[in-house]
Amino acid sequence: MPRSSSYEAAAREVAETYGARAAASYDELLGSCEAVAFAVPPAVQAGLAVTAARAGRALLLEKPLGPDLDSARALADAVAEAGVVSQLVLTKRYHPATRDFLARAAGLEVTGARSCYLHGGFLGGDLATAWRLEHGALLDLGPHLLDLLDTAAGPVVSVRGTGDPRRWIELTCEHAGGAVSQASLSGAVNLPRVRTRVELFGPGEELVYDTAGLDHEECWPVLRAEFAAAVRAGRSTEIDAGRGLRLQELLEQALPR
Repeated sequence: MPRSSSYEAAAREVAETYGARAAASYDELLGSCEAVAFAVPPAVQAGLAVTAARAGRALLLEKPLGPDLDSARALADAVAEAGVVSQLVLTKRYHPATRDFLARAAGLEVTGARSCYLHGGFLGGDLATAWRLEHGALLDLGPHLLDLLDTAAGPVVSVRGTGDPRRWIELTCEHAGGAVSQASLSGAVNLPRVRTRVELFGPGEELVYDTAGLDHEECWPVLRAEFAAAVRAGRSTEIDAGRGLRLQELLEQALPR
């Protein structure tokens, strides 16, 4: 059996399991839906999502938008030109605990912040995919942590990175309100569980966000419901392709030179 035929057969088998219909091509898929959810590497998403936007389809996009700033800008521009709904899968943003943290942070005067996103997923297993091993923690974990710092401590006006994204990278951010923050990122350290933590400091009491003990599965129903509502209303949420481009600009700045 030719390889393409085997792929089509596998697609039909998966689709039938969920009562869906398999498409023989990407164009056929775009012609039979109103929205597309992406779960592919950044380099693949960057091209496919532009085509979908130009076809007028709403987009649920993975982070980062693309493997580099140019591809991310091309995608964000295509979304803006087509006027389609877009939403970014920054999963932590859809958890009630994250939203509570950001709401409380909005009322704080922040002088400085420390943060980390650490795990050992790149050492082996399902997360040790080719694109993650090539680009490291900055592209994979960086969008999550930079999004939280940019929102909680004020807009980041500059960021610089030191270290190796494939091993450990340290980011120093300067924020519009004068705060300074640091972020430690690694997917190649042996820990008993994922460690994601943000600490905000200022004249008042410290404010801490920690994902230890949070049920990550609580994010998905909220994410799906908000995307469906955005598609129906024809209006993107604030976590859209434009936000993805903003984060990609920070990632580009943070690359160690």
